[in-house]
Amino acid sequence: MFFQPEERLCLFIDGTSLYSASRNLGFEVDYRKLLQFFRSKSNVLRAYYYSAVLDTEEYSPLKPLTDWLVYNGYSLVTKNAREFIDHNGRRRVRGNMDVELAVDMMEMAPRIDHAVLFSGDSDFRRLLESVQRQGVRTTVVGSIKTTPPLIGDELRRQADQFVELADIATHFMRRHLENRPPRHNA
Repeated sequence: MFFQPEERLCLFIDGTSLYSASRNLGFEVDYRKLLQFFRSKSNVLRAYYYSAVLDTEEYSPLKPLTDWLVYNGYSLVTKNAREFIDHNGRRRVRGNMDVELAVDMMEMAPRIDHAVLFSGDSDFRRLLESVQRQGVRTTVVGSIKTTPPLIGDELRRQADQFVELADIATHFMRRHLENRPPRHNA
């Protein structure tokens, strides 16, 4: 991994993507340690966390996490998710945060040297290309060790650096999930 101590760095965390990848690899993320890990590598200006949330009266398991993030150094970006019934009659939730993440990265690009994106979504390839043209180095954190891989080839190729989530997880792992040993695919 290549980070410079004096560079101005910004984290852009697609919450759903990081959650899926870490669960698939069999661990929970300790967000305090995640932020400390990157602060030990560079000058972190911002750590954005993106999540769609259901606006209901019911308790959401995401609420304690989002509250904690706000009070512990993260810039939380949320929007209301939409609930719908799919063609099989199952309840589904949809809430895409791609535009919010892209706008924030474009706005921060003139003020940072390095953008770290936690996502595997290939739709972000053009975003990385754009901020790279502005002189920003890019790192994508995702996983090719999950089944299926949770990183698009186009995104991985576009980034200046790809970091396998499984390779750095020990630095910010809260705990292994029971009955889910980490997967290590070749």
